[in-house]
Amino acid sequence: MLLDYCCRCCSVTFIKRHGHLPINSKLNDTWVVFQNLLMCMVTFYALYYIAVSLCIGILRVEEVDSLLAPFDYITQPSWQNPKYLVCVISTEVTYILGGLVFALIVEEWVWDYAITVTLLHVALTVAVTSDIPSTEHWWMALGAGLVMMILGGQIIAYKLFRNNLVYPVDLHNF
Repeated sequence: MLLDYCCRCCSVTFIKRHGHLPINSKLNDTWVVFQNLLMCMVTFYALYYIAVSLCIGILRVEEVDSLLAPFDYITQPSWQNPKYLVCVISTEVTYILGGLVFALIVEEWVWDYAITVTLLHVALTVAVTSDIPSTEHWWMALGAGLVMMILGGQIIAYKLFRNNLVYPVDLHNF
């Protein structure tokens, strides 16, 4: 999102666009980028809460606070702990499905929006819990999910929108 915003609004020639953008379109491009980010954030948390609800129902877990589940990094990691399984499975399912849906929303810069949404998720986690997550299992789950989101989303975006993708100028004559 940040790179997309900079390239659109600052007229940076890092990427080759199909056609010229009018000078007055900078404000419109800003709104498009923020609209895409808002849609990605809403989609991300909708998928998260759907995955948490399904995991709670499938695993028959009673003690999970489903409202704060996306921000729970305190649960002790154990494959025997159903609360931990709900958190890990819902995180990974959300990231996998999120990448696929992000490809439909933004069509090309999936990796940029995925990183931005993850950073905003970390910021929201810090705001909700009033503490910086310090458990390595939470960071590893987040990192693995982010990698799967980027890979899955970029592959789907490439397959679906192959003719619309914007390529870096430097690679054009490679």
